[in-house]
Amino acid sequence: MISLHHELKGIWRRGGKRNVIAGALNAAHLASNAGFFSSHRGRGAIFTLHHVRPAAQLFEPNAHLEVTPEFLDAAIVQLRSDGYEFVRLDDVPARLASSDTKPFAAFTLDDGYHNNAEYALPVFERHKVPFTVFITRGFAERTYSLWWETLGAFMPSASELTFDFGSGPETIDLSTSVRIQDCVKRFARYVSERDEAEAVAAIDTLARRHGVDPLELTARLVMGRDDLLRLVEHPLAALGAHTISHRAVSRLSPQEAREELRQSADWLERLTGERPSTFAFPYGTRAAVAARDVEIAKDLGFSVAVTTQPGTLSERSLDHLTGLPRISLNGYFQRPKYVSALASGIPFALMSR
Repeated sequence: MISLHHELKGIWRRGGKRNVIAGALNAAHLASNAGFFSSHRGRGAIFTLHHVRPAAQLFEPNAHLEVTPEFLDAAIVQLRSDGYEFVRLDDVPARLASSDTKPFAAFTLDDGYHNNAEYALPVFERHKVPFTVFITRGFAERTYSLWWETLGAFMPSASELTFDFGSGPETIDLSTSVRIQDCVKRFARYVSERDEAEAVAAIDTLARRHGVDPLELTARLVMGRDDLLRLVEHPLAALGAHTISHRAVSRLSPQEAREELRQSADWLERLTGERPSTFAFPYGTRAAVAARDVEIAKDLGFSVAVTTQPGTLSERSLDHLTGLPRISLNGYFQRPKYVSALASGIPFALMSR
């Protein structure tokens, strides 16, 4: 009975929050169609994706990070019907500085998953939409793991796990989807509050005890050198830098942060023969990106660097080209009208009040 009560309470909590967000997006869509708050649309928007693949049939702790190819197709169709023109990310500064007032959209994908080439590329190709994939060197070289994917690989099938979050080993019940999601949140806090490299190493050790090889999982999920060389040959595709280790650069020393940015660009230049002009900050939140890091990106010569802090673009964005906002397309809200609502900028204007 206690477990059932906990499950129902968690479902209400999460479902209620998602319903509130969906309601806000519906309201924003209606307001945008009615012509309200038109100034919040700005000049354009940068969209971010992670996984693009068919919907999973099993419980997926990282479901918010994936959308279906059908939704990506519908999102592009919706934006085009809303009057958007699709541009390359590295063309955004010139577009903002131009007199062209037609709204524009740029698509980006973080981490370089195999499914970006398998499922996203055909959609972009069908609509002739350019896109940028941000590459973490350590993922591509199989020297670093994706801790959130590592957790997702074993937690749904485990009934419990034992881990030391800092106060001694404890056993955690994973018998329900709610408990799994709560545990994932604990791990996210654990990673953000400790030395990130040490925290990820501890998660990798835990995963191996549950039969998951984190680096083998990385190889299965993320494109390697040969995959990237094939992808970048496509005229619509571009590669951007995304650090070496995917650590939050704000928590690194100034020298470490600089080297994470510089060396990831150096590596892509050696791989492809072309130095990337764009960069994406890992995680991209306010806590993960400091003003210092925005200046480092500018100093290293990146023409555009993006966060995951939500918002649309305007002429004022020209003063912050190495700290631009992006709009995440969330797996929980896969409806074309929500894309319109987000692109309108209305939800972000209301959030800032």
